[in-house]
Amino acid sequence: MLNAGLTEPLSDDDLRELEMRAHRARSTVLTATSVAASGHPGGSLSSMEIYTLLVGTARLRPDEPRWEGRDRIVVSHGHTSPGVYAALAYAGFFPPEELEAHFRQTGSVFEGHVERAVPGIEWSTGNLGQGLSAGVGLAIGARLTGAEWHTFVAMSDGEQMKGQVAEARRLASKEGLGALTAVVDWNGIQISGRTEDVMPVSLAEVWAADGWQVYECDGHDMVALHDALLRAIDDGVPSVVLAHTVIGKGVSFMEGVAEFHGRGLTRDEYMRATSELGSSTEALAAAVVRRATKCGVEPLPHRTPVVSVEPGNPRTYGADERVDNRSAWGAALVDLAAANPDLPIAVFDCDLAISVKTDGFARVRPEGFVQCGVGEHNAATAAGACSTVRGVLTFWADFGVFGVDEAYNQQRLNDLNGAALKLVLTHCGLDVGEDGKTHQCLDYVGAFREFFGWKVIVPADPNQTDRAIRAAAAMQGCVAVAMGRSKLPVVRDSDGSPLFGEDYAFTYGDIVWAREGSDASVLVMGTVAGAAVAAADQLRAEGTEVGVGIVACPLALDDQAMQMACATPVIVTVEDHNVRTGLGASVAQWLADSGAAVPLVRHGVDGFQPSGPSDELLKRAGLDIGGIAGVVRRARAMHVQSSD
Repeated sequence: MLNAGLTEPLSDDDLRELEMRAHRARSTVLTATSVAASGHPGGSLSSMEIYTLLVGTARLRPDEPRWEGRDRIVVSHGHTSPGVYAALAYAGFFPPEELEAHFRQTGSVFEGHVERAVPGIEWSTGNLGQGLSAGVGLAIGARLTGAEWHTFVAMSDGEQMKGQVAEARRLASKEGLGALTAVVDWNGIQISGRTEDVMPVSLAEVWAADGWQVYECDGHDMVALHDALLRAIDDGVPSVVLAHTVIGKGVSFMEGVAEFHGRGLTRDEYMRATSELGSSTEALAAAVVRRATKCGVEPLPHRTPVVSVEPGNPRTYGADERVDNRSAWGAALVDLAAANPDLPIAVFDCDLAISVKTDGFARVRPEGFVQCGVGEHNAATAAGACSTVRGVLTFWADFGVFGVDEAYNQQRLNDLNGAALKLVLTHCGLDVGEDGKTHQCLDYVGAFREFFGWKVIVPADPNQTDRAIRAAAAMQGCVAVAMGRSKLPVVRDSDGSPLFGEDYAFTYGDIVWAREGSDASVLVMGTVAGAAVAAADQLRAEGTEVGVGIVACPLALDDQAMQMACATPVIVTVEDHNVRTGLGASVAQWLADSGAAVPLVRHGVDGFQPSGPSDELLKRAGLDIGGIAGVVRRARAMHVQSSD
């Protein structure tokens, strides 16, 4: 019985049905790409039996595409979207006529690469090498929740060149993900010609070397393909089916021709192809007419629901304590685990547990600790995909330079996929210290500014870090919490008590005033907040009243607090970040958008610095108490001079 799961050999009736679907889907692929005058028909035809078999036999409900008990099918070579969409159409997810008419059309759900908004699609791909990592993350999520569904990942042979694929293979093997099966469309052709000429990869050997069980079969023989998949899913270990296929299969002049990797057919070619397939030539004209109407398939929402989290009791660090924010994060994580004993929590690590302070969680919840080794690209995607599994709270902690700069594209795709990853970035800014230029992540705010869904939190001290972590766990979507490396003073209010103490609750977007003053406003972010407060106290002793607003959410400035800052003659922003793209840029944008005519001085890092102790580097950049006070004095003097 179709869509009951791959549990037994195909019946004769099921085999005939699947073969008929694949045949019809080939014509639909050609119609859709011809109407759109673009697309990737060649690989769609070579993968057709793979797609038809997977969506036809896996546990799916076409009328309930987000059914929680469904098997997960991730398509990694997302450019073969017309083939995937056609297979889904003939499985009953939507009418094939909608695909034929509206493929790659502005406003249509059927985009050029597979998108989660399409019923039946699990992960938006197209950037090759992402799918196996996503499959690993989904399989880990299933294991944590006790779900019995299977994860399948369809891949191309060309993407096997990607290093991220190797990272994902090794993690799946290490974690023993027996409920994960990959299927590789081995057609031997990519954009530039034969795959073995572009970059040879010994497919069977590399998969076997990384601990996978390897099967090979004729990828166009439905019975052989089904038999290989049956054996693969029964192994109890990660398995791969290498399916030998022919690009452009089914149309003689397309078979084995690299040109058809990425172009649709001309009208004459279309007529020849449909004649060979025995399909109607009228479909093209009908689709052209239908294209003038609105696409009838609505996009599915795919923002991950909020996980219900008990925050536990916040920790308050005393006014005289010096604690690094990363230790405060690690302690809060352990508290979350204790406060939520029945909540599946996944924490991904890349060989840095001791440094990023996830080692405490690893001791109390070893089943949720996922050691990825030195494989940041895979970890970013796997953690992002795991976060989309309903009810799984997912963290990934890494140095800023690895979690943001190295995995920029992966974080972008997490945004596109509506993931809910909680990303904790340590060792950010010059506070990375002696590690030097290569490890100075100075652009973490600027990087996430480029996306549309990420939230960014940069806490000022261990108390704010503790509360920010607990709050972030319950937020919807992806959240990055960035911090430095060093032990910091607890920020105090004007009475000497911890500013972010017992009565403080973190609210995303709030700006907290540590000091009030009418002569100037300092808006400060993160590591250097304590120095900015101390600088304001120094200036007050000189007779200059400076307000200090601590900004933990540089991409979501509080309007009321900004209006308070604008009530002073000048605003100075202070940050251990690239001065062009961080807090100063956010404040400048706010001022421009609001029409406020207040002088702004941006103070931050204007270039990579040498190795050295953090306090020396911050002093070199003018981000110590004296440097900040000096900037405020000069800003005040410029204002007075311009007013005369």
